[in-house]
Amino acid sequence: MSYRFDQFVLDPDTRRLLRDGEEVHLSPKAFDLLRVLIEGRARALARGDLHDLLWPETHVEDTNLAGLVAEIRRALADSPETPRYVRTIHRFGYWFIGDVADGAPAAPVQSPAVNSRPVIRYWLIWDTRQIPLFEGDNVIGRAPDAAVWLEAPGVSRHHARIRLEGSQATIEDLGSKNGTFVGGERLTAPVALADGDQIRISSVVLSFRIPPPLASTDTVGDR
Repeated sequence: MSYRFDQFVLDPDTRRLLRDGEEVHLSPKAFDLLRVLIEGRARALARGDLHDLLWPETHVEDTNLAGLVAEIRRALADSPETPRYVRTIHRFGYWFIGDVADGAPAAPVQSPAVNSRPVIRYWLIWDTRQIPLFEGDNVIGRAPDAAVWLEAPGVSRHHARIRLEGSQATIEDLGSKNGTFVGGERLTAPVALADGDQIRISSVVLSFRIPPPLASTDTVGDR
């Protein structure tokens, strides 16, 4: 089963990456990593899980994985600052965010560390983008290492921070020049976030979302 995204086709059977019908060179490990990211595109994949999948029972430095990601980005003409295909999830791993057609349905990739992967309970919505938030600190800004990367005028490198601790979510401004606003009020101290809160970072408006719990299907006539 081949995977098509924009002008690219990844064919696991022939182990080729094509761009407009022309083969694009990838090393064997880089090809394997791209396939894993595409097949697991339903969510971000942890670095530890990717290590286990690519180098089972072998210890390698994290720079090896980063080098493969850089090779994939060069092949796809992608950028870590403005990713179209491979997004870095700060202090966690990587996520294939391109639209894939003609491939198998997106599904979680199984790995030895699957049970240790954090559950995503919170999201930020920016236009049509859905950005996951993870336990701990999630820095918002235009620095490449920001967990929520915003390239927009007036956004500071490290503008604000959302902290997730269990069932609690708070946001605070990090001394930004233009401020951080929740519900139209400028932050002067950390405040708690609720589902649907509107966060304004300069000209960028984000919506904080808590997905509803899965429930059984209603029976017709119950209402």
